[in-house]
Amino acid sequence: MPYVDNSGVKIHYHVEGDGPPLVMQHGLTSSLKNWYAYGFVEELQKDYRLILVDARGHGRSDKPHDPKDYDLKLRVSDILAVMDDVGVDKAHYMGYSMGGRIGFGLVLHAIDRLHSLIIGGMSANTPNSDTPPEDRINLLRQGMAAYVANTEANEGPMEAGRKERLLENDPEALIAATTAPRGTDGLEALLPGLNLPCLLYCGEADGFFPGAKEAAQAIPGAVFVPLPGLDHGQASRAGEQVLPHVAEFLKDTAMRVGAAS
Repeated sequence: MPYVDNSGVKIHYHVEGDGPPLVMQHGLTSSLKNWYAYGFVEELQKDYRLILVDARGHGRSDKPHDPKDYDLKLRVSDILAVMDDVGVDKAHYMGYSMGGRIGFGLVLHAIDRLHSLIIGGMSANTPNSDTPPEDRINLLRQGMAAYVANTEANEGPMEAGRKERLLENDPEALIAATTAPRGTDGLEALLPGLNLPCLLYCGEADGFFPGAKEAAQAIPGAVFVPLPGLDHGQASRAGEQVLPHVAEFLKDTAMRVGAAS
């Protein structure tokens, strides 16, 4: 299992498939296992070299408990460290929720490393109106079992695999990641001048939906895909609905990148 040491923090990653490189970053409370669970790896590895990253604080990566260790620049540097370890100079990037915010961080701090950007369930610089951070923190302080029980009380019973992945989390690491500043100040002003192929998608029942749509409208030529009836969590698991849009976008973008190189 590959790891890269990024200034003392070990970051775990997988590489699957062959073709143009596509970095994939999951959301808060998730891990790279989610991309397997909901069909993304099975489909996308046919045409792309997938670089799947366990974000710091998640999966098999190190899990610091200090919010300063979740500064957005550090999260961006984790992605760059993995890309360097794999020997990839530029890549397509796909991130959901927290992974989307890290993607916007790449726009701020390392845009030259991107061929294109796919952002799911995230706006440029606005908080989620569904679950305020303080509510999530209060739940996490009760432990992951309480967090899972609360989720099931609100959503109904979840499949075993999803429950197991949630229970694997370190609640103190998630609290630190949640309380870290967003780090995206100044991003919105950059969007109208962003010269990068972008796809944004979001569930229409997601608190991030208005901001995600607004960000897509601000980026020249960006594609925006609304997912009717889906909330934040549902959209993260909606591989069958999301993948056709992602595949079409990447195919078109890869052709343009190839023509320009």
